[in-house]
Amino acid sequence: MRFKLNLIAGLALAALAVPAAAAITAGATVKDTKGGVVGTIVRVEGANLVLKTDRHETTLPVSSFTATDEGALFGMTREQLNAEVDKALAAANAQIVAGATLKGAAGAVVGTIEAVDDQFVTVKLTSGSSVRLPRTAVAGGPNGPVTSLTAEQIEAAAKAASS
Repeated sequence: MRFKLNLIAGLALAALAVPAAAAITAGATVKDTKGGVVGTIVRVEGANLVLKTDRHETTLPVSSFTATDEGALFGMTREQLNAEVDKALAAANAQIVAGATLKGAAGAVVGTIEAVDDQFVTVKLTSGSSVRLPRTAVAGGPNGPVTSLTAEQIEAAAKAASS
């Protein structure tokens, strides 16, 4: 019983010792270590959050931030973060080219990219048919271009659209 009471008392004292920092929540302002505004937290999604700078919305781990009374603290300036996002977007976009293999959900091959323009990506599916996907449906991934759709889903959508 004494251990339980000491534990409860210790936890209560620890709670009093922690400064009353704001939680990392949507709407909080994020600043760099010199006080410059990096952006605003749009939403928190489990272990990640979406941060909006003046140019980008990007997903980052919550563990990269420290809660403060005024919002959150981040180790990069807005300019540094924007530059890193620009670099990642350029690398991802460089993957989406004619001849690249497009993978879908669970890493299965969907087909081969035949053509790319500002609005569409034309893909020759593994079934042999060609479809045009919105450019926003294809992204760069760690192992080449990806889509969240399977070849079967794309085939079904193409058939439904032509009916």
